[in-house]
Amino acid sequence: MNNRTLHNVGTFLYRYKKSVITFWIVLAVALGFFAFKIPSILEGSGFETEGSYNETQTILKEEFDQPKSSMTIIIQSDKHDADSEAFKSFVRKTIENLEGVVHLTSITSPNQNTDMTKERTAYILLGFDRGFNDLKDSIEEIRERLKDEEGFEASLTGGPVVSEDMNEASQNDLKRAEAIGIPAALVILLISFGGVVAALIPLFIGIISVISAFGVLYFLGLQLDMSIFLLNVVPMIGLALGIDFALLLVNRFREEIKNGSIEAAIQVSIQTAGRSIAFSGLCVFLGLSSMLFIDIDIFQTVAIGGMAVVILSVICALTFLPAVLGVLGHRVNKWMIFKVQEKKTSNWYRFARLVMNRPVTMFLLALVILVTAITPLANLNLTIPEAESLPPSYESRQAFETFKETFGEKELYPVTMIVELDEADQMLSNDHLEKLQQLESKIAQEEIVDRVESLFSVTDLKADQLLPMVEQETLPSGVHQAVDTFVQQDKSLFRVYLNVDTTSDQAQDWVRDWNGKHDGFELILGGNSKFTQEIFDEIYQKAPYAIGFVLISTYIILLFAFRSLFIPLKAIVMNVISLSATFGIVVWIFQEGHFVDPTDGIGLMIPVFTFGIVFGLSMDYEVFLISRIQEYYHETKDNDYATLMGLTATSKIITSAAMIMIVVTGAFAFTGVVPVKQMGVSIALAILIDATLVRMVLVPSLMKLMGHWNWWLPKLRRTS
Repeated sequence: MNNRTLHNVGTFLYRYKKSVITFWIVLAVALGFFAFKIPSILEGSGFETEGSYNETQTILKEEFDQPKSSMTIIIQSDKHDADSEAFKSFVRKTIENLEGVVHLTSITSPNQNTDMTKERTAYILLGFDRGFNDLKDSIEEIRERLKDEEGFEASLTGGPVVSEDMNEASQNDLKRAEAIGIPAALVILLISFGGVVAALIPLFIGIISVISAFGVLYFLGLQLDMSIFLLNVVPMIGLALGIDFALLLVNRFREEIKNGSIEAAIQVSIQTAGRSIAFSGLCVFLGLSSMLFIDIDIFQTVAIGGMAVVILSVICALTFLPAVLGVLGHRVNKWMIFKVQEKKTSNWYRFARLVMNRPVTMFLLALVILVTAITPLANLNLTIPEAESLPPSYESRQAFETFKETFGEKELYPVTMIVELDEADQMLSNDHLEKLQQLESKIAQEEIVDRVESLFSVTDLKADQLLPMVEQETLPSGVHQAVDTFVQQDKSLFRVYLNVDTTSDQAQDWVRDWNGKHDGFELILGGNSKFTQEIFDEIYQKAPYAIGFVLISTYIILLFAFRSLFIPLKAIVMNVISLSATFGIVVWIFQEGHFVDPTDGIGLMIPVFTFGIVFGLSMDYEVFLISRIQEYYHETKDNDYATLMGLTATSKIITSAAMIMIVVTGAFAFTGVVPVKQMGVSIALAILIDATLVRMVLVPSLMKLMGHWNWWLPKLRRTS
């Protein structure tokens, strides 16, 4: 938009301010009604993608009549061994109590399978005809029916249970983060503006933006599968961004109202701060949209949710906020508490002079700090969140850890292998069984394989022994049951137990190599190892496209905004450096265990989220700072003066905006779900580094050193 158009927008908003305010209030109330219903339509962790893993799940359900999902009941005793009559009696009672549970289709008892017992611990396996996201009622019913007795304890875990608990924990985390972040943001706003009225406006705008976004997302969620992490991401982005935008516009309005009418102040604020908000919002929108390249539900959810709240935050800041300021006028300065210093006597002016007087020293000092922070990044280990991501108090996490410690994670997560004939034929005919046995032997001989569970291992029969029984239809009952379990028409089932961590690089390489055609069969692999491999591969393959899209589109936007070849390039390079430093510190804190208990790694989605969210958010500060410098440069053509005054004019507002983002996002550091904690800390750290070392030191130092070259744009005529 050109200045004339923005001027006309300001005039319109001032003249029809009451109508605009009425429209927004009605809209917010209407959308707010649906916003509070959004938790009811959110499902699971969001780590789902198309591929062999999902194909295997479908085949197992439709052709092998196996449960679509499962849960596990862990039975523990502090007095009785698992093979004692008392222990077996408690298991029988527990199973009897589960009769009639909705969607429950199968129960596997440890009383009939000694592999499911160890010392004083056993587990009951429950099968269901519904997926992860459709078992909330079943989970509640099972928990109500599980009864502890003296000396015995029964606890429920499994994928659907962990997913449901993650949903609950995320909602609790959101309440806790809001209880910390919103009051802290209000305190910062009071210090920044010095007055109660001016401080409350940005907070109000941020809340309106979030409520409106949730209302819109409710309707989108009826059509799309959306992850529970939407509950954390939208408030985190919406509050921070809405408050930031309002902070910039209110600050400019208060400056302009000293020198002219209310209408003129609105017009100038829209032309200057409003233009910055539009460009900033576009940068954030593009940063978030980059996650759409990655075809995994959780990234699609965060992208859609974030994009929705960005659009509403920008529209709210450019329409509702000017209308509110138009009504308030000079009353925006009512109830002042603190005295605001003038520019040329403020600490910010003195700091700006320090940076401008020693640009080389300040640049090198900041660079050394950032490079030091980047160092731990070399040890980054990415993981997919599991039950360990829940707070320790959750029963599903405790039971999951008990299972892992007692039976081993490898027993819980075998590789599921569907072996399918290349031709339309019966697996139990001709020489197919012999080839199937040869394939099983070949797989079992792999160094990474511990054992293979198949028709042959379960029946302890070889192909030449099975074939006569099949042809003469003289299968013993036990063998008949095994055949039904492991063979269906042209397909057979192998369960491959690996002797390495199921999510390790070795396991991922193995399932990737074995998926496809082998020895006349089509192998379709599933299980946790395949799930992990497909998630990692999708991110590694698509991330370069997402990053490239953000870098190129951001450069073009900033090139258009500032009419400069070098300023956009500097902004992008500085962003990459600050994000790299952020990830290094996050590894140091969480993975290496400084200030917190060490974790196995950083949540796989954290770097993607942080890049997508922060790359755009941090451009707010670049746009705010350079826009003001550009104003002074167009007036004076003096680069040093423009940089000094631009830095002085925006330092306080950028610092305040950053502090608000830090407390709003950093409040999630005090939550219980580990990935949410890591994400909050990552974004808060990125904003802290960007708003201090980068925007306040590196950028102005380079502006000083490059002089008029900052504004060079070849072969194009720059207009003021």
